[in-house]
Amino acid sequence: MTRRAHLQCAVVLLIVAGCSTPRATNEPSARTASAAVAHESPRPSRTLPSSSGQPGVAVGVHGAVATAEANASKVGLAVLEAGGNAVDAAIAIAFALAVTHPLAGNLGGGGFMVVRTARGESVAIDYREVAPLAATRDMYLDAAGNLTHDSVNGARAAGIAGTVAGLALAHERFGKKPWAQLLAPAIALARNGHVVDAYHADELKKAVERMRKAGFDGSTHYYVADDGSYIAEGATWKQPELASTLEQLATQGAHAFYAGELAQRIVAGVKALGGVWTAEDLASYHALAREPLRFSYLGREVVTMPPPSAGGIVLRQLLFASEEWHMREQPWRSPEAAHLFVEAARRAYADRNAWIADPDFASVPVATLTSSAYLHERMSTIDPAHATPSSAIKAGAANGAVESHETTHFSVVDDAGNAVANTYTLNASFGALVVAPGTGILLNDEMDDFASQPGKPNQFGLVQGERNEIEPKKRMLSSMTPTIIVENGQLRAVLGSPGGATITTTVAQLVRALIDYGEPLDAAVRAPRVHHQWLPDQVSTETELEPAIADGLRALGHTVNLATSGRIGHANCIEVDPATHGYRAVADVTRGDGSALAY
Repeated sequence: MTRRAHLQCAVVLLIVAGCSTPRATNEPSARTASAAVAHESPRPSRTLPSSSGQPGVAVGVHGAVATAEANASKVGLAVLEAGGNAVDAAIAIAFALAVTHPLAGNLGGGGFMVVRTARGESVAIDYREVAPLAATRDMYLDAAGNLTHDSVNGARAAGIAGTVAGLALAHERFGKKPWAQLLAPAIALARNGHVVDAYHADELKKAVERMRKAGFDGSTHYYVADDGSYIAEGATWKQPELASTLEQLATQGAHAFYAGELAQRIVAGVKALGGVWTAEDLASYHALAREPLRFSYLGREVVTMPPPSAGGIVLRQLLFASEEWHMREQPWRSPEAAHLFVEAARRAYADRNAWIADPDFASVPVATLTSSAYLHERMSTIDPAHATPSSAIKAGAANGAVESHETTHFSVVDDAGNAVANTYTLNASFGALVVAPGTGILLNDEMDDFASQPGKPNQFGLVQGERNEIEPKKRMLSSMTPTIIVENGQLRAVLGSPGGATITTTVAQLVRALIDYGEPLDAAVRAPRVHHQWLPDQVSTETELEPAIADGLRALGHTVNLATSGRIGHANCIEVDPATHGYRAVADVTRGDGSALAY
């Protein structure tokens, strides 16, 4: 066997046999030099950063990955070790998570990817779902005008999936390894099976119970053992239909998802479940390469998502307020700093819900919402001594100028310094709770992220305006905030999180811990989080929040409630250690499953 063939096979074998492979050198790129991610010599003078000894932390000097699931992290690291770049590894991870982490990893959903190359080029890839052509403004209201469950459960809740198209666009722009090779690990995991850990065994059980309760028994057989029992911890779970779908995508290319026999089977399956997808819906879908939203924070460059994500704009507003109010002068983990942050979030989310939507359907005043002059006026109303009721806060005069906790984020950095922050989702855990028959593709329930009833809360409590009402081919508003931090022209951190409306406040708190206080990434990720989203008028916190902070917020007039799930977000992130220039990858294992690997 040739060295190249050995390396291609080793990416798959690593998953099933636990072996490691030598790193490939001087492999020709599948893209031109102008289009491919940088893969020049590694940065000089890198030494191994010290480890904190905390679980979920990995350190290295060549590359790193942090994901929500161990097999997917192994896949990503194997691609890096075999000479792939960060985008190659991200693509392989995303397909692997569709097999091993079905509560959020997916083929039938969508998301956002921020890429920064070692040469400093950045792009924001938008592969958010779109509303089907048959979608209408009031499609989820009954005859009395009340919201039904159709926007959450069942095939009618599904937007047209963008994940496969988004990964293909990333590969076209930046990929180095062959497309089929990057799908091979996911195919192996689906065809040969993988051992289910305790966390995912519990999630599969809960998903099956929810499917049965919702009346979707026809989809449960994908997530139970052959005898119909729940899949137990330690069992090997095989998914032959999903493997066949992945094999078609590997051999025929990503376009097979959107045209041809597989696409026809997907549409027929969705229609059989009561959905409204058509062949035209799939054929007309396009992932988009957008200009990232960039801004400065305390001398660092922040590279993040523009609309239809609200994440970048809200992050800019939160960090502007942090800088404007000198929050870093307040002690880290103090009620004073938490109060100022919450008050900034109260105002930022009022703007989010009123002004931000798909920019192809509504004029979003990005320049105004992110301008220093507007934000200075907007944040000047913060009272440092008392909470402002949300009833007194309206959206700013910007004229003229939600994903659930089971979204998932992963981060990748390679030997040359190329970086990927990727957040993608099915919306609620296991999406719409239905699988397109014969495909293994779990459908999303992203249509609930539109404002089905403008002015009334969706399933995550967000109250959104008419700009985000349902229209055919429109991308629904999102909170996903994949973000890259640059310091002195060099990569500093790759950040992101799931968590619906809490995503952006989670990312902002990570940035502040790293930049304001110089905390290492593992301490930043472990720290309990707070969140406010304007309405409902309450501070959501994690159960581990220090009592002094909770009591201090109450004393300032805030209503403080523990997060229903006991956690906010699940941040799987990477930093470049500012002292050693090595990589520190951190998986958010205190809030669930996760795996960080580096070499």
